[in-house]
Amino acid sequence: MTVIAHTDGASRGNPGESGIGVVLATDAGSVLGTIAGSIGTHTNNVAEYTAFLECLKAVSVLPCKRLVVHSDSELMVRQMNGQYKIKDAALKRLAAHARSMIAEAGFSVELRHVLRSANADADKLANGGIDSRSPVRIAWTDAAHDLMSVK
Repeated sequence: MTVIAHTDGASRGNPGESGIGVVLATDAGSVLGTIAGSIGTHTNNVAEYTAFLECLKAVSVLPCKRLVVHSDSELMVRQMNGQYKIKDAALKRLAAHARSMIAEAGFSVELRHVLRSANADADKLANGGIDSRSPVRIAWTDAAHDLMSVK
């Protein structure tokens, strides 16, 4: 099964109050779940990486063979794809953690840069995470629960 994810991190101020948003769906478009919440005070780039890490963690419980991540963070996508060097120490740690998770995952991961307009649902969740000041939570659909029971 292929999972399509839209991830976003938001920060009001840089650094500032930050939140993440992730929408997980099947390649046919059925939503499997959403992830949203506040992550405290961080830079926008840390928020983008945090959303990606939470996405990887969530997908690990699904019977996924391939994960395609859509992000409007050109920096994160190009850094993770090896096109840009990572100079910031915090981002280096987050990228290393993501690479470790990918290496241990039972699925392949592809990151794609998309325009912000193509990532509106994840953006709304990330900003809602800031507004709610609630911890990061996953809301699975019934379809996802059904898939988890067969993994």
